[in-house]
Amino acid sequence: MKATLERILSSFVTTIVLLLIYGFGLAVATFIEKYHGTAAAKAMIYYSPLFFLLQFLLVVNFIAVLIKYQYIKQRRWGLLVVHTAFIVILLGALTSFQFGEEGILHLREGEATDQIAVRSGDLTTFHTLPFTVELEKFTLTRYPGSSSPSAYESEVLVHVDGSTRRERIFMNNVLDVKGYRFFQASYDPDEHGTILSVNRDVAGRNITYTGYLMLVIGLIISLIGKNTRFMKLSRRLKELRSAAKSAAMVLVLLVVSTSIQAKEEKSPMLDAVQKYMITPEHAAKFGSLPVQSRSGRMMPVNTFSSEILRKLHKADKIGKMNSDQFLLSMLAMPDMWMRVPFIALSNQELANYYDLTDGECAYLQVFDNNGNYKLQEKLEEAYNKMPAERSRFDKDLLKLDEQINIFHQLINHQMLNLFPKEDDPNHKWYAPGDDLSAFTGKDSLFVSRILDWYLAEVQDALQNGDWSKSDEVIDMIGTYQQAKNKTLDISPKKIQAELKYNKMDIFRYCKIGYLILGGLMLVLSFAMLFKQQKWMTASLWILGIAVLTVFFYHMYGMGMRWYIAGYAPWSNSYETMVYVAWATVLAGLLFVKRSTVTFALATLFGGIILFVSGLNWMDPEINPLVPVLKSPWLMFHVAVIVAAYGFFGISCLIGLTNLVMTSIAGKKNTALLKTRVKELTIVNEMSLLVGLALMTVGTFLGAVWANESWGRYWGWDPKETWALITMVVYAVVTHLHLVKRWYSDWLFNLCSVVAFASVLMTFFGVNYFLSGMHSYGQNDNVHGIFTYLYMAGAVVIVLAILSRIGYNKTKDKE
Repeated sequence: MKATLERILSSFVTTIVLLLIYGFGLAVATFIEKYHGTAAAKAMIYYSPLFFLLQFLLVVNFIAVLIKYQYIKQRRWGLLVVHTAFIVILLGALTSFQFGEEGILHLREGEATDQIAVRSGDLTTFHTLPFTVELEKFTLTRYPGSSSPSAYESEVLVHVDGSTRRERIFMNNVLDVKGYRFFQASYDPDEHGTILSVNRDVAGRNITYTGYLMLVIGLIISLIGKNTRFMKLSRRLKELRSAAKSAAMVLVLLVVSTSIQAKEEKSPMLDAVQKYMITPEHAAKFGSLPVQSRSGRMMPVNTFSSEILRKLHKADKIGKMNSDQFLLSMLAMPDMWMRVPFIALSNQELANYYDLTDGECAYLQVFDNNGNYKLQEKLEEAYNKMPAERSRFDKDLLKLDEQINIFHQLINHQMLNLFPKEDDPNHKWYAPGDDLSAFTGKDSLFVSRILDWYLAEVQDALQNGDWSKSDEVIDMIGTYQQAKNKTLDISPKKIQAELKYNKMDIFRYCKIGYLILGGLMLVLSFAMLFKQQKWMTASLWILGIAVLTVFFYHMYGMGMRWYIAGYAPWSNSYETMVYVAWATVLAGLLFVKRSTVTFALATLFGGIILFVSGLNWMDPEINPLVPVLKSPWLMFHVAVIVAAYGFFGISCLIGLTNLVMTSIAGKKNTALLKTRVKELTIVNEMSLLVGLALMTVGTFLGAVWANESWGRYWGWDPKETWALITMVVYAVVTHLHLVKRWYSDWLFNLCSVVAFASVLMTFFGVNYFLSGMHSYGQNDNVHGIFTYLYMAGAVVIVLAILSRIGYNKTKDKE
């Protein structure tokens, strides 16, 4: 019995089974949380005795394996340090759970207390601090002209040990006093009170941070150490290549593609408005004026017009007009534009119900002959429903209503916030259609009449072709802006940089470059499978240099966006997709010496990701950061974890490629394809190991960020939980080789494809199926990609079956 128990505890099968149970339990918990609340998920899974037992068994399993296989004697230092680090991290978490103290301190201005509220289940108790905290002042800073918080901070007096300290607490700036840490959590609606979260966990924090440091060191050793799995794979790859001199390649499975082009415009009304085209030169002059967005960001009118056109028309152009020409035309000729069917409408049921033009409708079509708003009744019904209860009809109706309201506001000269009010305490800029009672004298007269005057000059210029007077009025608006803006520091360099960024459309050209160059590299590689010639090798070098050029152009585009926004460009869905594409190509470049196939696949995949980022449901708008994201930890956490997605994406594509080659293996090419599959399988595993290392470091960097921002490493938020699940899933895949009777190249490649579903769930699915603290980066229209994902899933199932048949045939021939 004892021997049997020892054999089970030291088995690699036990390792994989425990990891699978652990990952499945975590996944179930996220859905329990959605339907029954966080408390239920913690009671049933996260803090349950069985879950603690499962983690304990994982620790015991590692120790038993370590002893059985004598890892210390074999000097497997990287492996030892990594796994020991996880034990230390779990020990730190247990220490925090048992001995840590968390509470809330609520203070009003002028109030002092030494009591914190500590919640345990349904009970709230009060603990006494060894000092007193007094709130002098709470300050909430908003983005200029916006209700969105930019920052909030508490100025406090700490009375401790007979002395008084004056301190400031704000998001990502923590106050430490005698082991207690105070974090800015929230504030009272009247902005005269603060809510601070309080954490006391000196021992748990020190143990946990030690574990994080050990983890990073261990992962580095695991990738560069002489006796590591990664270096052994690298040596095996060289041996395979020396044995097989012919160049590698592949028949690739590539989904192909779709191109969403602007529809051919056939509307007579659109033809009519296009007969009166604003000249590109004047439109550019109009587009270069600074304007204040609803979120308070200063940007050129060109950016504003682009966002409006995408919102209304789901495209960057309409007919022959760019966004500036469109916006100016709509302002100058509103009566004509009311009749143009250009407002995007994707729901055919909605179009039929209200008798609207299918695909695109006109503003006037949503009003009946008596001027009544057709959508009103169903809109009220939709708003009275809970968001989760709204049908697709309801959601698309709400979107259409938003589009109609935007058009309505624009033709009534709202939203276009061109005019600053001198010495305005809120730094607000106004549109001519706003309430202008705050302006007096000549300013009031100028702001209320200048746009009408300007549009009248535009209308005249459309008739006579003389744009000089319109240019003069534009210059007058620009002069007024410079003279009256006393509260905001508007950088002309940033405005010009943003205009240049918009015009260059960098990521669209990178997408085209990656798709074309990656496709050509794959075609050449396929040809070299049958016959190798010098011109093919030279062509691959030329294509590789071209890809490198596009890669640096891509990096330049991200740098421009960083400069314009003032923060690292990976804070929302669009920016993250752009960064994932860049990281994917970077991962391919790192493997270029080992496998040109991997480089080609990475390039192609980078293009596909940029294609997805350019779909009309992705919002490329630059928005100010919410306060919690103003942290250097955000930059490191997201940069590392998303880079891991690039390596996982490459592994997924390599896995698909190997499954395809296994499926088509025949009598004549069995040996050749088998060698290529073996080579790519090694590259696949190396890519997974790098990806897993980055994913692990990125996830725990997120834990450090959480601890430094609001006083806890881990809150079992669905996003962070699914990041942990992704780590577990890829840990299972990379440990498959330890179970010899299970392992095969076919199974490993299939698992590397299936495992990518956890990445998709973490990146997209959490925002769509679940909810949590990470909703600041979500995209409400993410459902648009699920059709493609379901199709891809069906393809993978078919391919798995075909490749298994092909794999069995090659085994029979051995």
